[in-house]
Amino acid sequence: MKPGKLALFDLDNTLLTGDSDDEWFNFLAAEGALDRQAGIAAKEDIVRRYREGSVGTLEFCEYFLELFVPHEMPRLLAWREKYLREWIVPRIPRSARELLDSHRDGLLVIATATNRFLTEPIAEEFGVTHLIATDPEIRNGRFTGKVSGTPSFREGKAVRVDQWLAERSQSLAGFSESWFYSDSINDRPLLERVTHPVAVDPDERLRKLALERNWRIISLR
Repeated sequence: MKPGKLALFDLDNTLLTGDSDDEWFNFLAAEGALDRQAGIAAKEDIVRRYREGSVGTLEFCEYFLELFVPHEMPRLLAWREKYLREWIVPRIPRSARELLDSHRDGLLVIATATNRFLTEPIAEEFGVTHLIATDPEIRNGRFTGKVSGTPSFREGKAVRVDQWLAERSQSLAGFSESWFYSDSINDRPLLERVTHPVAVDPDERLRKLALERNWRIISLR
C-alpha cells in the first residue's frame, strides 16, 4: 500500500483573497516607493494576461522582481514585515486556515508562482513549513530582478514539486492520496497529476475544465 497523504496549495486567490505580488505593488505605492500612475497600467495588463495564460513566465515574474531592485535589503525586510501585517493577514479568510488544518494529518506544501521573499513569511503565518516558490536571484545582498532556477509557474510548478519531492526521496505517485487546491488554469499541469484536484473560486477557464472533469469546486470567500 502506498503510504501517506500530500496536500498542495496554491497561494494567490486561493488561500489569499488577492494576489501577493499585486498587493506588494499596491503597498509600495502606498509607501511612496513607486509612482502608482506610471506603473499601474502596465501592472494591471501583465496580471490580466498572466491570469489568462497569455503572458510569458519570465516576463511576468521579472516584472514584479524588478520592484525589489532599487532598494537595499534592510529596507525591504522592514517593508515586508509591515506588508504582511497590514496587507496580507487581513486577506486570509478563516476558511483557508480551516482547510489547511483539515490536512495536517499529512504533508502540507504551499506551491506558489510568487517569489520566495514575499511568500516565506506568509507560509509561516499559515503554519506551513514547506514552501515551493519562485526563487529570486540575489547578488551581493541585492535583488537583480532575475529568476534563479526554474520559476514555479505553470509546468514549472509541477517540475519544482517533483524536484522537491525527489530531494526527499519521494514522488507524487508515491502518496496514497494527493490534493492540489488552486484558482487558476495556469496550474492545470499539476492539478491533472494529483488524485484530488480541487478548484478554489476558479477563474472561468478552470471552472469550465473542473466541470468537464468532474473535479471538486469550492469557495473560501
